[in-house]
Amino acid sequence: MPDFATSSRDLRHCADSAGEWLFEQALPVWLRHGVDRRLGGFHEALGCDGRPSDVDFKRLRVAARQVYVFVAGAEHGVAGAREAVDHGLEFILTTMRHPDGGFVSRCGRDGQITDTTRDLYDLAFVLFALAHGFRLTADAALRHEALALLRFIRAEMSHPVGGYHESVPPRLPRRQNPHMHLLEAALAGVEHIGDPAFAGFCDELADLYEQRLFDAETGTLGEYYADDWRPHCPDGRIVTEPGHHLEWAWLLAETQRLCGRRVHGADALAGFALRHGLDPASGFLRGEVFSNGDVANSSVRIWAHCEWLKAAVVLDSSSREAGDPVVAWRALSRFLGGRPHGLWFERWDHAAGGFTDDPAPASSLYHITSAIVALRRYAR
Repeated sequence: MPDFATSSRDLRHCADSAGEWLFEQALPVWLRHGVDRRLGGFHEALGCDGRPSDVDFKRLRVAARQVYVFVAGAEHGVAGAREAVDHGLEFILTTMRHPDGGFVSRCGRDGQITDTTRDLYDLAFVLFALAHGFRLTADAALRHEALALLRFIRAEMSHPVGGYHESVPPRLPRRQNPHMHLLEAALAGVEHIGDPAFAGFCDELADLYEQRLFDAETGTLGEYYADDWRPHCPDGRIVTEPGHHLEWAWLLAETQRLCGRRVHGADALAGFALRHGLDPASGFLRGEVFSNGDVANSSVRIWAHCEWLKAAVVLDSSSREAGDPVVAWRALSRFLGGRPHGLWFERWDHAAGGFTDDPAPASSLYHITSAIVALRRYAR
């Protein structure tokens, strides 16, 4: 491992490069081409030519994620970002509102609702967007909306054996993923809104992680569960995702920073992810591995490398379970190079040994922004 002075200098250089890519290249492109100012909301993806992809839907989660992205841009002084935040919040709070509480999952390009499901994963991101919107605007109406949504989730989606239903109406399997993003949203509420309800929500979700999700024996957590939280075990093996292990590691560190609660397992999760999920040949993270370390799915996507970077900058540098943040940034930056400014490669094809030429999905910009914000914060 390099000495601290060299590592700090390298980290600052990475943070400067990352900030330049995000604030000077990516956000101007997405503000110019990714905002649907005529029909409302945001386009789902941009092709290499910068044009919106030809899809016939808009998703709630994309609108919520883009609000967060443009809050970060507005705070950095990116022209037009504040207007995009207002645009996104209006779209969520009007077009996507469900009359019985919460928000619907999907509408057509013209704003006509096509899926009235209230999805836990999507609602977690609305809560997240409202907290960050309040951080930017200090608008009391957004605080009110966030607390109302939190009450809806707890009252209408609470599950009798812990955690929350996947959706209204309920469906199976249950997943750790929406609960992870609920914790992320609750932490944003603690940091930016400050109401005690969010701290209590964080404690509840940390308890769920400790009691139902984290397996201390293997240092893993599964992706899919039965209604009673028994892990789904095809062939007796539990499917895990290295990217989600690293994302949880980041959130557990944030829980200690913001709530003062030490939740065990972050190093174990990160260590398992890199021991078994990192392909030494490519330097990229595999999509899925079983809890015994066998590869389940070798697909590679950009978002997991964003979560690797976030975990790497916050976990204990003496253990380096999450690896060197400079190495993590270099892996992520490979996805950001070689395409027109402000876009990225979404996937790396293991069989072909190269990046695929898919459109850049708006949903991934949240992961990239979150990682770069974290890198810049800790580099300082």
